[in-house]
Amino acid sequence: MALTIGVVDATRSESLSHRLNWLRAGVLGANDGIVSTAGLVFGVAGATTDSVALLIAGLAGMVAGALSMAGGEYVSVSSQKDSELAALRRQEHELASDPEGKLRQLADHYSERGLSPELAEQVARELSEHAALDAHAQVFLNLEAGDHVSPWSAARASLVAFLAGSVIPLLAIVLTPLGVRLPFTVTAVLLALVVTGFVSARLGGARPGRAIVRNVVVGSLAMGLTYAVGWLVGQQL
Repeated sequence: MALTIGVVDATRSESLSHRLNWLRAGVLGANDGIVSTAGLVFGVAGATTDSVALLIAGLAGMVAGALSMAGGEYVSVSSQKDSELAALRRQEHELASDPEGKLRQLADHYSERGLSPELAEQVARELSEHAALDAHAQVFLNLEAGDHVSPWSAARASLVAFLAGSVIPLLAIVLTPLGVRLPFTVTAVLLALVVTGFVSARLGGARPGRAIVRNVVVGSLAMGLTYAVGWLVGQQL
């Protein structure tokens, strides 16, 4: 009974970890949207004060960045899913061709974890009788046999997260009066980066201070350097 509860708890832990990974990816996607769009609109703002030009550049950057993120995530997760399915097929083939050998392998695993040889064999046999592929996938592959990552879900999450992050610098620089446009946008972007830095650190179980500083430094450099490039180009026009 205790072992069964332990297996269930491990499964729940894996499921929670899976959800946290998706949430962390969403936060990082939003962070990318904030930084890349802020850098883009600041580069344009260095060359011109035309709100229409800023809006067009920002919207183009939002769409291009979101599609790039979504496409990259789709390809990456598709490759991961293909690898997981291939590994599960190998396990399934080994279970069909050598069930006793796989049973001994599972029993040896639990024996190495501290169970007596008799109990390890009993546990391995009961788990194998219930769901052999699930048992081997969890132990040797760290996978759930029926729970695979979805490339389309990953792509949608990246797309939405990037767009959500991009909206902050774009609206800030387009909707505010010219006299306070840049300082207001800098403030909005840095506050958003403080939030994403804090959330990403907490999700990872780390102290937020370092993550926040990294975010603020990277965002500040992106805005400062791209503004300088835009200003230099604008002087030549």
